[in-house]
Amino acid sequence: MKYKLSLLKSLPVVAGLLAFALTPALMQAQNLGKIHGHVTNPSGQPQDKGTVSLSFDGGATLKFTFQVDANGDYSGQATPGTYEAVYRAPDTPAGKIVDSIKGIKITAEGDAVADIDMSRAEYISKLPADQQKALADLKQKNAAAIAANQAIGHANADLKQVTQDKKDVEGASAAALQQLGPKATRGELQAKVNEIKSAKYADIETLMTTDIKGLPKEALLYANLGYAQAGEQKYDDAITSYQTAITLEKAASKPRLEVVAVSESGLGEVYARQGKVPDANASYEAAAKDDPARAPMELRNQAVIFFQMHNSEAQIAAADEALKANPNDPILYYIKGQGLIGNATIDPKTNRIVLPPDCQAAYEKYLELAPTGTFADEVAGILQQAGQKITSSYHAPKK
Repeated sequence: MKYKLSLLKSLPVVAGLLAFALTPALMQAQNLGKIHGHVTNPSGQPQDKGTVSLSFDGGATLKFTFQVDANGDYSGQATPGTYEAVYRAPDTPAGKIVDSIKGIKITAEGDAVADIDMSRAEYISKLPADQQKALADLKQKNAAAIAANQAIGHANADLKQVTQDKKDVEGASAAALQQLGPKATRGELQAKVNEIKSAKYADIETLMTTDIKGLPKEALLYANLGYAQAGEQKYDDAITSYQTAITLEKAASKPRLEVVAVSESGLGEVYARQGKVPDANASYEAAAKDDPARAPMELRNQAVIFFQMHNSEAQIAAADEALKANPNDPILYYIKGQGLIGNATIDPKTNRIVLPPDCQAAYEKYLELAPTGTFADEVAGILQQAGQKITSSYHAPKK
């Protein structure tokens, strides 16, 4: 079962409560020293607007003024001396200040640092009670958003690894052959395939289980966890994971149809492998209904899984349903024919196979659509044993 994983979006962090603007001041050219600093607002975030001024009289007179940039930083030059660094908002009345820091010494050779941190306890304690409560609530929300963003970052990195793990599962046979070489026995190859798949399923399960702790309501994580558990044949756990994914995603304000359908299809596969045909059919039908664009693929998967489980009756019915969505898929005709061939008989007079009419028609359609397909020789052989003339463009391999 293939599907593209989508990445998770980060949550917003509230930047702050205050807004600020620039107040210009004249610069004196002689014997200037440097000063720089950073302004932090009461919420603990960089303050992106406002001015920092240098004063000798607590802000009544502003000798030098510097603009705070988008990162909360400022810098400039001033004549040597000991100042009070004063922070003002755009709407701060004349002669008033928002915050300040005293004892800033500027020398001709130095670069003084004057950081103004309005998130410090001393400053917060002087604010009105309602503002203190608002800040506490804001910090709590920001802390939760930051934690969630960290969890989302980890999950996104893990989802990329899951994508690669799934590719490795699909390519396990080729990887096994490459590792063991052409002289390996079928048993050795299959053992290596199982080893590769088991390692990848275990990796996905570990990654998703960890990420779910940080993002317990992210349906995509449960869908991938269900995939891994199904691969490990932990069917009851997989059912729980897929059902959780479906419930969470359908409850979202904008459900992702692909996540819902993939989870329903995965649930259908688990039920099919457990022999629960009605439950499997219901899940696959739900997947096709919830995401019509994926319906041909989901119904095809249904027929393939029943074929793998050697459930002839179920695979015939599933193939018929899938052919309604995609009547030109040759593999579906092969699956249908394989399901029906069990009803074939032997003509006692000729000792030839007598195929059921629908079986013969399915095989002939397969050869018509895929005359050089994977199963073309097998299907042609069956038809020839039944005494049927091959009328498609199929050509028997040269001996």
